[in-house]
Amino acid sequence: QVQLAESGGGLVQPGGSLRLSCAASGRIFKADAMGWYRQAPGKERELVAINMSDRSTDYAGSVKGRFTISRDNAKNTVYLQMNSLKPEDTAVYYCKIRVGSIAYWGKGTLVTVSS
Repeated sequence: QVQLAESGGGLVQPGGSLRLSCAASGRIFKADAMGWYRQAPGKERELVAINMSDRSTDYAGSVKGRFTISRDNAKNTVYLQMNSLKPEDTAVYYCKIRVGSIAYWGKGTLVTVSS
């Protein structure tokens, strides 16, 4: 059984920074892809950033240059460094990992950007 534990969400002022972490536990040798998604109130869940096993990354256009995704394979952990946060970044952020053809989701962590 694979479980994902997210942490690092909270309330931050516009222009501030947060770092999200997602640690995977269970029978994982190596995740093929590790990523972050978010869902704002009244909106669909969207991809924020993804990190592939070959270390390639991709970002949503709205966060390019502000967010950085990284992973530690030894710890089965993926991080999302979020800088220059904006009110429109407010959402529940979900971690997702893919191992082969199976995708696992975390329960989400709330990020609120407000003054």
